[in-house]
Amino acid sequence: MNQNRRSFIRAGGLTLAASGIVPAFLQSCTSESLESGLSDMTLGVQALGDNDYLARQEKVKRLMQNDGVDALWIEGGTNLKYFFDLNWWISERVFGVVLPAKGEPVWVCPDFEAPRAEESIRFGKDLRTWEEHNSPYKLLNDVFQSLPAKNIAIDPNVRSFVIEGIRRESDVELIDGSSLIDHCRGIKTEKELAYMELANNITKRAYKWAFSQVESGMIPDDLRTLISEGHKQLGVSGGGWPLFGSNSAFPHGTSKVSGLKDGDIILVDGGCSVEGYQSDVTRTIVFGTPTDKQKQVFDIVKKSQMAAHNAIRPGLPAGDVDRIARKVVEDAGYGPQYKYFVHRIGHGIGMDGHEWPYLVKNNPLPLEPGMTFSNEPGIYIYGEFGIRIEDCFVVTEDGAEFLGGMLCNSLDDPFGE
Repeated sequence: MNQNRRSFIRAGGLTLAASGIVPAFLQSCTSESLESGLSDMTLGVQALGDNDYLARQEKVKRLMQNDGVDALWIEGGTNLKYFFDLNWWISERVFGVVLPAKGEPVWVCPDFEAPRAEESIRFGKDLRTWEEHNSPYKLLNDVFQSLPAKNIAIDPNVRSFVIEGIRRESDVELIDGSSLIDHCRGIKTEKELAYMELANNITKRAYKWAFSQVESGMIPDDLRTLISEGHKQLGVSGGGWPLFGSNSAFPHGTSKVSGLKDGDIILVDGGCSVEGYQSDVTRTIVFGTPTDKQKQVFDIVKKSQMAAHNAIRPGLPAGDVDRIARKVVEDAGYGPQYKYFVHRIGHGIGMDGHEWPYLVKNNPLPLEPGMTFSNEPGIYIYGEFGIRIEDCFVVTEDGAEFLGGMLCNSLDDPFGE
């Protein structure tokens, strides 16, 4: 990746250049040399500031005005964190914020929680409370009337009993707020991309360090511990979920536990977060010498990943990415459709490991610059092995860029360039 293509992920004083550590994998890489390079990579990372959150609020307010929406109701969860930098425990007691299309946010809170809310809320001073014997939905109705607001978009994470309570106590029109929120969160800023670039690079480095220490007889928990320790030394909390041998044919794992032996596939899926932004990386290697079939299947999976990657451009329907990747696998004899490549090619990623939008068959959504996804083709042969390669990427103005560098070249070189 040349520097010009990577300049879009600069943010403030943070420039993240992805590079491999050592070209040869296990043969020339000792645990001692890797350990000397495992240091905190998050030092100096700049957190989001008030202006970033205010810009998000203004963006969704503009979208609301364009769509004729009067206000947006958000409860605790990722969306509250995204727009207001507030983490709040979700319980049966209603807490949240009404964000008007024009005007300042209004907070709704249990009365006994008001002192804690006042300490935590950074945006908006209008805090309205309800006592334990009162209905929070009547209070919400009072808020809607005072704004005034008739068309209310609902955060898609709002629980159904809260939605029914609002309907019961008010005559407002409730609208699915997914499109408003998705359009904000789905298009990443330079700072968000920088966090994701770093998170993905950290996970790959943690994997590489952990993989250098695999030994015969290990069980998945042993490798999982090493991967977690690698993330920790690199400055984050993260992990991986290893599968050995024939268990690698289960895309999301199995209850079966097997000890590592010569010739086994090792498949690891996992990640971490930097400033709340996620990585998602899968690598597949062989402990020992790979068979011809393992190498053949790997080559098909890698070709599928790159065919999808090279086709990505703004305006391409999201479903076409899956179609292009799947055709490579089918043409190689591992079809039809989901027979061996059992899942979609990718999912959106950001503050949540899986989030809108999705690269799945028949999704007509046009790709836009700033959207971020996983690209993770796989072939799974039950009773034998599975191979998956997963790297995250961002859609650019003229194509796509992988995040975190250290791309997988072969079963023997899973962390190249």
